[in-house]
Amino acid sequence: METNNEKVLYTAFTKTTGGRTGTSKSSDGELDIILSSPGSNRPGTNPEQLFATGWSACFIGAMGKAASSLDIKLPADHYVDTEIDLVSSDNGYELKARLNISLPGIDREVAQKVIEGASLTCPYSKAIKGNVKTEYNLI
Repeated sequence: METNNEKVLYTAFTKTTGGRTGTSKSSDGELDIILSSPGSNRPGTNPEQLFATGWSACFIGAMGKAASSLDIKLPADHYVDTEIDLVSSDNGYELKARLNISLPGIDREVAQKVIEGASLTCPYSKAIKGNVKTEYNLI
């Protein structure tokens, strides 16, 4: 549902069958993957890997915006290594996450400001805030 201040920029459409041992395809045909359970040694990827990929890509974009607001440019060799844990506990299944962020050549204090700014604007970070234990580590 849109409000007066809201504009949908993009909508992803996918169809998934078979759950963790199925397939997923996008309506535009750009995504066509086999799914497998983590650790099953079956061909394919799993939802945790897909989440890690989407989140890290989005977070890098958010870091670019945060860096721009600080009048700095991200180094060409910056990257984010994302780790998503699938955890079983007394509360059932949960996720834990770590974003390990490399911003070489940027002062540590400034890099922390970039990371903080990105964590406040990245849609993935905002969506899971308070729901997934998350660490943002400058490496």
